[in-house]
Amino acid sequence: MDSSTRIEQALNAALARVETPAAPSKLASAMRYAVFPRGARVRPRLCLAAAAACGDDQPALTEAAAASIELLHCASLIHDDLPCFDDAPLRRGKPSVHVAYGERIAVLAGDALIVLAFEQLSYVGCSPERLPHVMRIVGQSVGMPSGIAAGQAWECEPFCDLVEYHEQKTGALFSAATMLGAAAAGHDPEPWKVVGAKLGLAYQVADDLRDAASDEEELGKPIGRDAALGRPSAVRDLGIDGAMHRLETLVKEAIAGIPPCQGAGDLRALIMSEAKRLVPKRLAAAAA
Repeated sequence: MDSSTRIEQALNAALARVETPAAPSKLASAMRYAVFPRGARVRPRLCLAAAAACGDDQPALTEAAAASIELLHCASLIHDDLPCFDDAPLRRGKPSVHVAYGERIAVLAGDALIVLAFEQLSYVGCSPERLPHVMRIVGQSVGMPSGIAAGQAWECEPFCDLVEYHEQKTGALFSAATMLGAAAAGHDPEPWKVVGAKLGLAYQVADDLRDAASDEEELGKPIGRDAALGRPSAVRDLGIDGAMHRLETLVKEAIAGIPPCQGAGDLRALIMSEAKRLVPKRLAAAAA
């Protein structure tokens, strides 16, 4: 089974557990709306790729971990789009959750998806010694002091370090993705942290570039939000050329950080493919 099918099936199974006749239908609908149709699924694909590189001997746990990290990501997008943060009307080319369902349901949908990310791990039959590692990685990626909640909170501070902000807001889930893949396959997750961390920083720099140099149709959400909201940005600090150089450096560092493993070649290919996809079309054409 290909990775996309594995991810979509795992996400559908998780959401099916909340879609019962006894559940508030509007909330259940908003949760599904936030997760489907699919986005790029970068984080769960990275989780599966890291697990495959380590042997992936318990695929059910890997799939649950991959789904967990994507549920957290979708929850973070709901919260990021809220009027109290970005006030973004679009996400993935359609109305954001608070526009489609109202702000109260959007807050609850984000909260419920975070809880579901943990809950669905409990249904997996796996080696019992692996599950605590997986649960800890998931928890650290979303909370304090260095998860995505902390990353979002830096936007409320009078000053923040750009790298620290990026490491938490975006890098936390990328680090979790590679670490979860290794942990699910029974390997030490710590050596895999740097791969995800560098990729997360690269992804955030690319997002800053797309916000500055893309268009709404390509991005699927409003552009120019960093400048409008005065948020920390690689483009603001480094300029377009400097941010492009930073992106290239981070991708090289992520590849260099891959621990020795049987699937290193496939993982390198995936990282290079993602790096090309992230560059805004106008900048990619100019560099060609």
